[in-house]
Amino acid sequence: MSQRADDTHSRERILVAATDLFAERGYDATSTRAIADAVGLNIATVAYHVGSKPQLYREVMRRAHEAQRAVVLDALKHLESTDPTPAGTLAGLIDFVDAYLAFCLEHREVPALWMRRWLSEGKDLIEFESDLAGPLIAEVAGAVRTALSRAGIGADVDVEMLVFTIVWTAHSFAQAGIIDAAGDRVPTDDAPTLDRFRDHLHTVIDRMIPTPG
Repeated sequence: MSQRADDTHSRERILVAATDLFAERGYDATSTRAIADAVGLNIATVAYHVGSKPQLYREVMRRAHEAQRAVVLDALKHLESTDPTPAGTLAGLIDFVDAYLAFCLEHREVPALWMRRWLSEGKDLIEFESDLAGPLIAEVAGAVRTALSRAGIGADVDVEMLVFTIVWTAHSFAQAGIIDAAGDRVPTDDAPTLDRFRDHLHTVIDRMIPTPG
């Protein structure tokens, strides 16, 4: 393996380990030493490949955002291509919700990273909300408003709050599943529970955006 390929491999290993640790423990509770130990390297080598802890965290969050944004934009393209009728638009919105939920379940580290942000982890690094999360939420809300307007429905819907509701619930479910009547945690890989939660999100869309008839 060439030196450059070896450097790339080491950097990727560090980023993967850092992503897992930041998602599990949060920024404040994750030390550079813990990341170095996770990949079997010393701190100096980690710094050589990825810089300081803030620089590493920025790269982790950037990569998480890019993966999230790619799925969201693909789902928005599908929404834009749906039949511009009330029924077609609602079906497109439900497909959008399903795609986002599937992403959260497949890449649980991404919602975990953002939920850590919600708890003010790394609160001095504020650019993620202003440069990444905020613009993406605005883009989604704008596209949903356009789709609803085109179909002649949802004029009174607070679209931004609807988008946040889907994000909040999908992120939380992906991390925690649900608690049953006995107090036991039911994981998201329990098929009936996942179906029940997905159907609930569909109901939220149906109830929030009434259609003629």
